[in-house]
Amino acid sequence: MTATKHIEMRGVAKAFRFFALHGLSFDLEPGQVMGLVGPNGAGKSTTIRMAMGLMTPDEGEIRVLGHPMPAAQAAAKRDIGYVSADMRLMPNATLGWHMKLVSSIYPGWDAAYAATLVKRFNLRPAQSTHTLSHGEHTKAALLLALARRPRLLILDEPTTGLDPVARHELLTEFMDVLRDESRSILFSSHNTVDVERISDRIAFLDRGRLVANSDKEDFLERWRRIEVQLPPGAALPELAHIVGHASDGRFHTLTTNHFDERQLAQLGPAVRNVQRMSLEEIFVANVMHHREARDQ
Repeated sequence: MTATKHIEMRGVAKAFRFFALHGLSFDLEPGQVMGLVGPNGAGKSTTIRMAMGLMTPDEGEIRVLGHPMPAAQAAAKRDIGYVSADMRLMPNATLGWHMKLVSSIYPGWDAAYAATLVKRFNLRPAQSTHTLSHGEHTKAALLLALARRPRLLILDEPTTGLDPVARHELLTEFMDVLRDESRSILFSSHNTVDVERISDRIAFLDRGRLVANSDKEDFLERWRRIEVQLPPGAALPELAHIVGHASDGRFHTLTTNHFDERQLAQLGPAVRNVQRMSLEEIFVANVMHHREARDQ
């Protein structure tokens, strides 16, 4: 594996008593935002913990910023900013105390940027962290990560439980990070709206398996829903790349993961509508298709 990618996973597996992650392989390039999307229990947090060196895979190889994990996690973490929904700061200390502590540990601390984030997030350095709301707590954790100017930002469900305004503020800040094309973000979430907004690459996880991994625009371009109305007695022709089919007598709704004008030509005048699909609709259709294929 080369050392240029920010995250490289090859054939990574991890087994627990009631869950297993199977053969996970993907890359995160500098300048990319990868959305790691999956329902609760899909394996997103396990994947992130292994990327952070907090868990050792049973099989496979992981490199982060060119460092083998978990063996060289101390070296890798100098350039990693990590924020999770369940991260907790010292309850009896102030935000200013935390800022001073982090700045003393990391020489890359940007005091001017930290001051900007304090104002942007409407935080108060003199405030004790135990008095912060959930949204303020998440913003404080993000400030402490971002002001270090890390090359890699790893976010594990960071917007969980936030109100729409707080989510907007955080997502805007994530996008600002990528103005520097040498930095990247791995963003785990089950909220496809957030992921669709900031990610340029999407990886779908379900039941410990990587279901799909592609550029966001590729997903949005390939997937379509085709509505068809057949005349009495007519049969639906065999079409390639149909991964979902719902029918109510003469009315059919087809889901394709590789839209092609030839599909419309085969259906002819029976086509009533062709709809683009949201990332959430694509995710659900993708997961259900792969579950059905595995169960057969």
